[in-house]
Amino acid sequence: MDTQVQNQAFNKFTEAAETINNAEMKKWKNDGKGIIGYFCSSFPEEIITAAGMMPFRIRATGSEDTELSDSFFSSNNCSFPRHAFNLALKGEFDFLDGIIVFNSCDNIRRIYDHWQRQLKTPFVEFVHIPKKAEAAQVDWFREEMSIFKEKVESHFNLELTDDKLAEAIKTHNETRQLLRQLYDLRKGDSPPITGAETIAITVASTAMPKLTYNKLLKDLLKELNSAKGHSDYKARLMVIGGELDNPGYIDVIESQGGLVVTDSLCFGTRIFWKDVDENIEDPLTALSQYYIVERPSCPRVYGKHADRAGYVKKMIEDFKVDGVIFERLAFCDIWGFEQFSITNDFKEWNVPLLSLDREYTLTAIGQLRTRVQAFMEALGG
Repeated sequence: MDTQVQNQAFNKFTEAAETINNAEMKKWKNDGKGIIGYFCSSFPEEIITAAGMMPFRIRATGSEDTELSDSFFSSNNCSFPRHAFNLALKGEFDFLDGIIVFNSCDNIRRIYDHWQRQLKTPFVEFVHIPKKAEAAQVDWFREEMSIFKEKVESHFNLELTDDKLAEAIKTHNETRQLLRQLYDLRKGDSPPITGAETIAITVASTAMPKLTYNKLLKDLLKELNSAKGHSDYKARLMVIGGELDNPGYIDVIESQGGLVVTDSLCFGTRIFWKDVDENIEDPLTALSQYYIVERPSCPRVYGKHADRAGYVKKMIEDFKVDGVIFERLAFCDIWGFEQFSITNDFKEWNVPLLSLDREYTLTAIGQLRTRVQAFMEALGG
């Protein structure tokens, strides 16, 4: 679907989504400021912002092969960590002053061991995050973040005060609120922006200084509020799944006549649909409450499938979705279990669902088009 957005801010977002080291990051680095990479949306990036540095979520954008990382990962590992670590071995992440790895899944967990041994990033840390979301885990993760905060303070010779953390929370909440405003524009019959364009904007939120990003998004929202919308689509679609940072994948889907109007993705709504509670006096407690309990979870969190299904169902209703596409990276066990469970939910809801397995890089485009085209025909489009 052709773009109708002609805006300087949008062009910067697109550049950030299409490259690893974009212009705003280079400017930030040239000003002598630090950049800390992280792998999972469950990471409390507000701590990095409070430290005066920029949080950067690791992607493998532009990767074409896994020649170097194949020595460290088998071919039946998820392709995202293989492509990401391959870029790291090629020096594409040498601009980082630090890297944070989570136990988000076993494949990402293993990157920590390899990164620590093979690369010379100054600050390499592993942060544990619970796989349950109850009060005990909130308290535990609060202590884990306190330990991490002390390591940041020690390594970078700075002080992370409660005031700095509270200000960072406020800034990140503004990002979340602005992104929700963007999605609200997609609820109407003629959304002014496509799904591919939206993913570029959400990906950019993880690859730019937050204050700069917020200012640019405000400028874009002003234009979109009065922009001509898309009304020539055949069906309103939703995409759900895990690691999807490539607008090109959504563009292939939309090329078959559908319009992606919302999602449940870890580069999509799950990173901004709720705010951190600014009324909680202790910032670390507020962050722990948010990242463990409040934000929409992914399948790595045990016992929350009913909540995730309810979240998806409400999205379907609020955005008037005609059909849903479930995308899963090949060999991803976590999303494989979720795929089985949520398929049964869709049967109960009587909502059309297309399940797709894919590689991290955009391959088999012809097959993808064919399957989406058949799905559109089944929807009556």
